[in-house]
Amino acid sequence: MFAALQSDVGKQVISHFKIDPSKTDSILLYSPEKESLKIKSSAALHIAKSLGFPQSFMFVFIIVPPFIRNRVYDFIAKNRYKWYGTKESCWIPTPELKAKFIGEIIS
Repeated sequence: MFAALQSDVGKQVISHFKIDPSKTDSILLYSPEKESLKIKSSAALHIAKSLGFPQSFMFVFIIVPPFIRNRVYDFIAKNRYKWYGTKESCWIPTPELKAKFIGEIIS
């Protein structure tokens, strides 16, 4: 499930892990069962692992040291709009997609 950092759940997670939201410009993956938080490339790779083949194959890159992975992650994040473009308008989530969010979606 997803939650915005500005949502009640998001605020609880960043408070619990003492994260400065003004310095967080990346994806966070919180696992309540393990009480763990993954950021940047670690979060992306753990998410990919759960997506099934072929995306799950990307988890093999977890063996690369985080300081290298995060540089690649930052490079991709910085250039993603240049490579993939942007939308002319904001998307409206479907009811199925809304069901995957914890808390409110601002639309």
